Amino acid sequence: MSADYNFQAIQDRWLPVWDQIKPFDSSVPGDDRPTKYVLDMFPYPSGDLHMGHAEAYALGDVIARYWVQRGYNVMHPIGWDAFGLPAENAAIKRGLDPRNWTYENIDQQKSSMRRYACSFDWDRVLQTCDPIYYRWNQWLFLEFYKRGLAYRKNSNVNWCPSCQTVLANEQVVQGLCERCDSQVTKKALTQWYFKVTDYADRLLDDLDTLEGKWPGKVLTMQRNWIGRSQGANVEFAIDGSERKLEVFTTRPDTLYGATFMVVAVDSDLAAELASGAQPETRMAFQDYLDKTKQSNDIERLATDRPKTGVFLDRFAINPLSGAKIPIWASDYVLADYGTGAIMAVPAHDERDMAFANAMQLPVIDVLDTGDPLPSESRVATTGDGTIINSGELNGLSKDQAILRAIEILEAKGLGRGSKNFRLRDWLISRQRYWGTPIPIIHCEACGEVPVPQEQLPVELPSSAGLDLSPKGSSPLGAAQDWVNVSCPSCGGAARRDSDTMDTFVDSSWYFLRYLSPNSTEFAFDPEQVKKWAPVDQYVGGVTHAILHLLYARFFTKVLHDMGMVDFEEPFTRLLNQGMVLMNGSAMSKSRGNLVRLSEQLDEHGVDAVRLTMAFAGPPEDDIDWADVSPSASSKFLARAWRVASDVSSSVGSDVTAGDQGVRKATHLFLQQFGEAIESFKFNVGVAKAMELTNSLRKAIDTGCGPADPAVREGAEELSKALSLFAPYAAEDMWSILGHEPAVALAQFRAVEKSLLVESSVVAIAQVDGKLRDRFEVPADISEDALRELALASDAVKRAIGDKELAQVIVRAPKLVNIATKG
Repeated sequence: MSADYNFQAIQDRWLPVWDQIKPFDSSVPGDDRPTKYVLDMFPYPSGDLHMGHAEAYALGDVIARYWVQRGYNVMHPIGWDAFGLPAENAAIKRGLDPRNWTYENIDQQKSSMRRYACSFDWDRVLQTCDPIYYRWNQWLFLEFYKRGLAYRKNSNVNWCPSCQTVLANEQVVQGLCERCDSQVTKKALTQWYFKVTDYADRLLDDLDTLEGKWPGKVLTMQRNWIGRSQGANVEFAIDGSERKLEVFTTRPDTLYGATFMVVAVDSDLAAELASGAQPETRMAFQDYLDKTKQSNDIERLATDRPKTGVFLDRFAINPLSGAKIPIWASDYVLADYGTGAIMAVPAHDERDMAFANAMQLPVIDVLDTGDPLPSESRVATTGDGTIINSGELNGLSKDQAILRAIEILEAKGLGRGSKNFRLRDWLISRQRYWGTPIPIIHCEACGEVPVPQEQLPVELPSSAGLDLSPKGSSPLGAAQDWVNVSCPSCGGAARRDSDTMDTFVDSSWYFLRYLSPNSTEFAFDPEQVKKWAPVDQYVGGVTHAILHLLYARFFTKVLHDMGMVDFEEPFTRLLNQGMVLMNGSAMSKSRGNLVRLSEQLDEHGVDAVRLTMAFAGPPEDDIDWADVSPSASSKFLARAWRVASDVSSSVGSDVTAGDQGVRKATHLFLQQFGEAIESFKFNVGVAKAMELTNSLRKAIDTGCGPADPAVREGAEELSKALSLFAPYAAEDMWSILGHEPAVALAQFRAVEKSLLVESSVVAIAQVDGKLRDRFEVPADISEDALRELALASDAVKRAIGDKELAQVIVRAPKLVNIATKG
């Protein structure tokens, strides 16, 4: 071995050894260690690994390696979320088959991940674009279909005109497509949905079980997205019609204040009502509808958006007051929220008041909050108060009136207590090629016919000859030999469903497929589920706080109800990492601030980059690469490596005979290091490793010397700790110290508590906030003795001088704080 630290030589030396001995194989027969399942969110194969990957996988690897060294059999798998628009769009741009582009990128990323030395079990690898994987997407779809959880309907959906495909609500970010940033519009299409709303209550209530285990902001985001509201469904008769207008309201106590109704302009109800209106009204309605279709839901719900609408020449009957109130169509009500219609109470709702003011509609006060009456001020009042102008509800509090109004409505058969959710069913259809084919056959005689299980997987046909460019319908519809089939039920001519599934279906259960990644018998082995699942620690970006995590939770609850798993939450603990920035901004070529991971690895080495990621700050914080120093990390690793190189005592030396001061430093380190890692304070763990390195260096150079067994003990524990952050350097240190690989399997020594008891400490004395003296004192010194010692100090006496003492605060055994008057 070289006398100098050479990261490239060390990397070349140990990577082939790890490939041979497979230290992280979690499937060894007879392994009776307790188990832990640590999982990183799997990557999309869009090119080589980047700086974001470097952070995410460095942090997840710290956790996995730590639990291995604590004596656990840790499953830490990896795979690729390989279907989806980016691969298809990239293939179209380059004139390639999406398969070739995807698998080439997977090979590149796999090679980089091996170099990056993550503790992955390379026998548990999956790609979601493999037929052996997506066969089980299709099988699960059919199981959901049997249970009424997969269904097809026509509705106005989010449409990306650039990607030429529909988007789930969660994939629209501030009105834009999350993939291409194009403005999202609405389009009427017949699409497939998963009935996630059937699980809305459980998805919301079970978040309570994750308190303290998931980041609070993620729990809040999920709760807000599910958005449960308690209230009542109320039926309004429509004057001159048998049709009923049903609304959901959280405030049935304000029914007497409803002075108009609003229906979503793009709802079927609005179109039906407008069809019976005067010709000029029908024309105005159609113009308004066409204009509304150019807006997205975010814009429509904006509070500062001017209120507009069309009167539909129809009136509803208030079920409590009997008053006739006009029905309007407007864009500030959404067709797919609640019933697509609202009762408007302008006196006590700001949006309704804005509409009433714009259209000069009446206002009735029904809640006295102590503020000026809205009918006079034309400013809505909200909050608690006493009900007024409301017949039998008068004099009641808000809460009392809500319950009483529901009782009256139910007695009249005009309403019922109810709840509503912001959550909508999950739209899974995509009009693109590169995804899991939906296993349904459409027959004119039989309707929707599930593909028989023995015919699964329904494999994607070759893309050769298909026009994959976005055009509003799936390219699979043009694959005549593939799409035209015989009906499994009647044998007649039929067609396959040509849409593919949203790629979030792939990632909603992939954590279970890792348990049996190559099985052709089942999606996942129930015995392996009992052994490993649920995931003990999940690591990934907060960008998936709603989309992926909500769907994975939904899948898990369905699988629980199917009897396939015995738990209802997939991820016991969740850690979100921040972003890697450059000069305060997200890295990109257009900004000119892109930092290439491959170049950083070539310049500084894998260990230095990984250590820098861990040392930069708390995992959830963003890292600005301009503010950190991988070169400093490399220098520290060289210093630690030289400590191991200088140790001259033999393996197995009696450490109890070593220098007690060095041993105390080592065992204090072990105590503090474990606490730091288990609380995700990885930067603190690195700092403690640096402190131990300094202590060992001092002991070697000016203290007990390199032959002392205590120095060996410290160097061995240091190498084990560094293997979490810098596996190559740590393995080399472990070898230099005379041990066989792998250091990752070497368990930490048990902390000797007796070594943590301090016999003496350094106390400081301050005068008027300034440090004046320090002295070593017994750890059990009394407050009185410490006070006398401080006041007797010559340095303290000089600082006090002729001034009178105002206060002496003693915090034995470490502090005396003296304050003087004046």
